[in-house]
Amino acid sequence: MAASHAGSQPQNDGYRTLSLSGHVGFGSLPDQLVKKSIKQGFCFNILCIGETGSGKSTLINSLFNTNFDDPVSTHFLPIVRLRAQTYELQESNVLLKLTIVNTVGFGDQINKEDSYQPIVDYIDAQFEAYLQEELKIKRSLFSYHDTRIHVCLYFISPTGHSLKSLDLLTMKNLDSKVNIIPIIGKADSLSKTELQKFKKKIMSELVSNGVQIYQFPTDDETVSKINTIMNGHLPFAVIGSMEEVKIGNKMVRARQYPWGIVQVENENHCDFVKLREMLICTNMEDLREQTHARHYELYRRCRLEEMGFRDIGPENKLVSLQEAYEAKRHEFYLEMRRKEEEMRQRFVQRVKEKEAILKEAEQQIQNKFEHRMLMHQGEKLKIEKKKKVLEDEIAMFIEKKANADLLQSQASVSTPVSLKRDKDRKNFT
Repeated sequence: MAASHAGSQPQNDGYRTLSLSGHVGFGSLPDQLVKKSIKQGFCFNILCIGETGSGKSTLINSLFNTNFDDPVSTHFLPIVRLRAQTYELQESNVLLKLTIVNTVGFGDQINKEDSYQPIVDYIDAQFEAYLQEELKIKRSLFSYHDTRIHVCLYFISPTGHSLKSLDLLTMKNLDSKVNIIPIIGKADSLSKTELQKFKKKIMSELVSNGVQIYQFPTDDETVSKINTIMNGHLPFAVIGSMEEVKIGNKMVRARQYPWGIVQVENENHCDFVKLREMLICTNMEDLREQTHARHYELYRRCRLEEMGFRDIGPENKLVSLQEAYEAKRHEFYLEMRRKEEEMRQRFVQRVKEKEAILKEAEQQIQNKFEHRMLMHQGEKLKIEKKKKVLEDEIAMFIEKKANADLLQSQASVSTPVSLKRDKDRKNFT
């Protein structure tokens, strides 16, 4: 490469600007990036939050001019559920992998205090999945399906009064995790005057409650003017419809009422065109970048700090990831040794307690055995005494029987003599 050093100028940052004397070719880098991006395709993930029947599915169908066949939701779910559906869309030669996440049952519960928690958990789960892929030794981020939420379309019911507590609580818990674009759904239920007052009321309440919504970037000169104007139109008042109505010689998407027709793509009727222009045509890439550079980086930093990783050491010195890993590994090793020693001591103590319990049980068994033996010996002595008494009674009985037998035999001998004497006495008479 030929370069002219004579035209170089020193810069404050230490770099010098050189003028090329001929064609080099790196001016085609943007074209290379475009070709690579088109070949790889894009992904975009939309989270729709709003009460059942607020027009979420109809608006998404209108935005992408297709029918996503989102099933009808019920009003009787006990908790809020999130339903994610991914589609592949193609426009010209550009491929878009679109994921639509819908909140089912949001705002239908009697106790709405924790209705936002399943949404927060879902967003964090997508961040965690991406972080785990990043931390792998063998990563595949090029082919990884990024499911992180790039934008949250928050549907506000067209009450015309103020934001509900549920809306403020939910957006306050989500503004640090996702880009929030507030939307007034079914805006044709309000007059233009009521709609403008409602918009001002919503923005005033968001500011007073410290809710940070997504602001279209104004640092790029090409879109600075239009984005500044569009920031003044927030929240967008939209109408969605897939029905076509003939107006003049043209078929347009609209809602037809007895009093007239509301055209979806008529900027005098609603902000649908503004939303589509800002969301898809102008700021889709910025939403993706903000998701990664702002929201995901905040989650990643907090998670790594929870794991014990730091960029600055105890003495305010820069610490490399290797040093932080080794320090954390050493800390983990010491903690494991400490826990292992505690478990060992606890095990020894448990063994000693078990031994003491066994000894006590053995002693109790021994005492019971000795007590039973003493009782057995006492019973044995009693039985022997009873046996001796019975033997004496038997001997006495035998002796008495012998005497009785003797007397009986003597009586039988003396009986014939007495009978003869009586006979002789009678004969003599």
